[in-house]
Amino acid sequence: MAIPKITGDHANNVIGANSYFTGKFIINGSLRIDGHFEGKYLQADQLYIGPTGKIRTNINAMSVIVEGLVLGNINASSRVLLMPTAKILGDIKTPELIIQNGVILEGRCTISNDLKSSAKDLLEVEYDKNKIIPEEFLER
Repeated sequence: MAIPKITGDHANNVIGANSYFTGKFIINGSLRIDGHFEGKYLQADQLYIGPTGKIRTNINAMSVIVEGLVLGNINASSRVLLMPTAKILGDIKTPELIIQNGVILEGRCTISNDLKSSAKDLLEVEYDKNKIIPEEFLER
C-alpha cells in the first residue's frame, strides 16, 4: 500500500519551521505545518505535520500525516498516518488508522466508515441483529 506523503514541495500551503500561527484556519487543498499552530479549529483537505510541527487545536481533514506533536482531536474522513516521531494527546476518528512503532498516543480511537455514529451505538446494533434467544430464557 503506497501512502502519499505531502512534502513542502507538494503542499499548496506551508507554515514554516520558525512560524507561529493562531486562529481559525480553513483551507482547500494541502497544508504542511513545520512550525506552531494554535487555535480554535484547523481544516484542510490533506494535512501534514512535520517533525518540528506543534499543533494545539482540533483538526478536521480528509487525510492527516503526523510526525510532530498534536494536542487536540483529529477527525479524518479518509486516513490518519502516525509516523514514529508522532506524539498525540487527543481522540482520533477515521476509517483507517496506521500507527508506526515509536508513536506516543493518549486518547480514544474510533475507526469506522460511519463517523457520525458512535462506535458503541454501531456495535450494539450489530450485536442485536439476528439475535437468537433460546425459548427457555424467554419470559412466559
